[in-house]
Amino acid sequence: MAADSTVNQVTVSTDDGDRHVALLQRNRWFRDLPADCISEMVALARLRRLEDGQRLHARGDLPDGLYGISKGAMRISNTGADGREALLTVLSPGNWFGEISLFDGLPRTHDAHAMGPTEVLLIPRSGFQQLLERRPELYPHFMRLLCRRLRLSFDMMEDSALLPLPARLAKRLLMHGQYYGDVEQGNGRLTIQLSQEMLGLMLNSSRQSINKLLKKLEQAGWISIHYSQITILDDQALARLAAGTESLS
Repeated sequence: MAADSTVNQVTVSTDDGDRHVALLQRNRWFRDLPADCISEMVALARLRRLEDGQRLHARGDLPDGLYGISKGAMRISNTGADGREALLTVLSPGNWFGEISLFDGLPRTHDAHAMGPTEVLLIPRSGFQQLLERRPELYPHFMRLLCRRLRLSFDMMEDSALLPLPARLAKRLLMHGQYYGDVEQGNGRLTIQLSQEMLGLMLNSSRQSINKLLKKLEQAGWISIHYSQITILDDQALARLAAGTESLS
């Protein structure tokens, strides 16, 4: 299968070049790459625009490259045979995805849908492979990044099997803040764009249960909630809850 053919694709303009270089540099995966390598990747890139709810690719689609979110957000999920959705994560601007299929050439592992009007930067697989052939010294860097993702996947599996819901919620908030959150100007606090429904899907729990726990976390002064935005106020307290050394009253 191929990605949604109605996705609008345009060439990255010169005016957008600096913005997309910054998009790579703000991400922990790419900020340590040599500056000329980042410039080469931006030169390869194409911009795709999606409407709210539009599918970028589905599980089983053939890989076309690496995606980075420039504007909007992407919902990464799978749907079971019974129609239930398993939400893996919601990615915000500055985050990249699709690296597994980028390297192994096998079909996509998850569905990806836009949340609101969204722009994504595509680095085509063929161009990326040519870059690595010219610069094989980059391989160890990307292998380390893949190993980080693998460790994260194992952690999530263990959490699901071993931790109670409050600890899983605290750990997921910290993890999402670290990998996908935005830093508020002035105070350095991490802000996460996630609804209670999405957290419930991620943690295989009901929205009602998540709502009760979030209210307790807010009452404890560890987070603040505003619509679908959660700001982490006390990451140390959340870490203690995730580790089982702190409890909610």
